[in-house]
Amino acid sequence: MFERFHHDARQAVVLAQENARKLRHDVIGTEHILLGLLAQPESVSARVLGRHGLDHARAYRSVTRLTPSKPGDALDAEALESIGIDLSAVREKVEATFGPGALDRKPDIQRRGRLFGFHVPFSPRAKKTLELSLREAVNLKHKHIGDGHILLGILRDGGGRGGEVLADAGIDAATLRREIVSELGRPPGGPGGRRP
Repeated sequence: MFERFHHDARQAVVLAQENARKLRHDVIGTEHILLGLLAQPESVSARVLGRHGLDHARAYRSVTRLTPSKPGDALDAEALESIGIDLSAVREKVEATFGPGALDRKPDIQRRGRLFGFHVPFSPRAKKTLELSLREAVNLKHKHIGDGHILLGILRDGGGRGGEVLADAGIDAATLRREIVSELGRPPGGPGGRRP
């Protein structure tokens, strides 16, 4: 299936894994796929979602709010606060200096002369969403899977945290679906259309 993915769709999957790592999540869910789509501002998905007021930063905040923290995380913050250290203030300053997620990055491991990060597996729902993106492309008679098809897969699944992020942003799924299908139907390189 991945051989049919356009560059933007492949990049969304790579960025989904990066977002899962940054958030220290054990699996890649639909929310990470959504973040991967939004991390490409020129993509069909990011442009359409941007018209609805949803960008990567807003979705990232929504994911962190909607995702339950691990039990140890709260205890660590409480322990630091008890001695006068505001963990959120420290995080903000570190991220302002070193970039978003700087405290969450795991060190890369050197192996056979190349660097790589740890692998984060896809959740069953995320796998289903990617399969649904293929069905969406077939239904639209497209021979490739683009980022817009992946967003349609998230919408078609109808559940998962990716859907929750869209609902949290007040985006109507039916309206979004119509807009994405319209964008995908435009000729490559045409007004608002996909570039090759």
